[in-house]
Amino acid sequence: MSIIVQKYGGTSVADVEHIKSVAQRLCDTQDRGNQVVAVISAMGNSTDRLLRMAHEISADPPERELDMLFSTGERISVALLAMAISELGHEAISLSGAQAGIHTTTSHTRARITDIDSRRLSETLDSGKIVLVAGFQGISPDEDITTLGRGGSDTTAVALAGALRADECEIYTDVEGVFSADPNLVPGAVKLDAVSYEEMLEMAASGAEVLMLRSVEYAQRYGIPLRVRSSFSDDPGTLVKEEDEKMEKAVVSAITHTENESKLTLLRVPDKPGIAATVFGALADAEVNVDMIIQNVSEQGTTDISFTVVQDELPAAQQALDRICDELGTAYIIGEQMGKVSIVGAGMKSYPGVAARMFRALADHDINIEMISTSSIKVSCVIERAQVEKAVRVLHEAFSLEE
Repeated sequence: MSIIVQKYGGTSVADVEHIKSVAQRLCDTQDRGNQVVAVISAMGNSTDRLLRMAHEISADPPERELDMLFSTGERISVALLAMAISELGHEAISLSGAQAGIHTTTSHTRARITDIDSRRLSETLDSGKIVLVAGFQGISPDEDITTLGRGGSDTTAVALAGALRADECEIYTDVEGVFSADPNLVPGAVKLDAVSYEEMLEMAASGAEVLMLRSVEYAQRYGIPLRVRSSFSDDPGTLVKEEDEKMEKAVVSAITHTENESKLTLLRVPDKPGIAATVFGALADAEVNVDMIIQNVSEQGTTDISFTVVQDELPAAQQALDRICDELGTAYIIGEQMGKVSIVGAGMKSYPGVAARMFRALADHDINIEMISTSSIKVSCVIERAQVEKAVRVLHEAFSLEE
């Protein structure tokens, strides 16, 4: 008997009718001879609504209490879904993250899963019940409720699939799979039948929001095949798995983008050993994730260091840099209106000239590049935010991805 873990996002359980539809899908999956675990997000935009309420009460609400508040949305969803499944003649049980045995770090609003005690899940599955787990949450060593941050329900689903040694993890959302670009920007974007873990990691890290980065990391670590599907159709979606010789290695598989980048430049930093460690150590201590980093050529014993962070982490980065600049006797400047466009493809490993083709396409359309980073299967460029949408369309056409 196969174990299937399914995850349903907020749009999939946005109202009672959607919840009934998900209940039917779960019952159908069990009727095909599978043991079923479902990880459920909060209904619609209820988490955003809770956040707005919190800020109406406090300009700076305590993170512990935010976690207590946020965790209620998913618990509402799983309870209602269990009722809907019961109405269809099947047995189901709803569990919070803590009841499901999900143990996390103590970092409120951005905790990480440290361990999963899957005994209760396994015993419940063996009893013939469908298990419904509230996504996005767990319990810390202090026995406090924690939440996992953005994309936490995806991470919950894949982590549970790993702990249960599931045969497949299906991520149900409001799109039919992983596309060659954002279909909202590129009408000719095509759905990819399969991508490798490596490609999906790069795509998630560079802006593709259909899967969160941490969930793909878990899937690759445990070798769990991931399938991205729409909860509103029977399309098989996109399979994310280990690369094999049968998979077509397109030179470029997808164009990804973000529009929430900020560029910070430290000016006239002393050019000596240990300075970079000091700067980025301070940013790490502030839990700021740094993306691209460029250090200019030294001139008269000083240099400039530029790097990018996402817009949401800019205040924390500024606080860290204020302290560093006082210590080093330097200053920094901020470019907030930035974005990033990337090309991703496993075939880039063996095809020369891909980056040059990208740069030429952007130049031909007067799109200036401010920063560049590369990996073996990705090239990313930081550009002005206002030109991101144009750049995505230009690159999709330049690499003939509509074909």
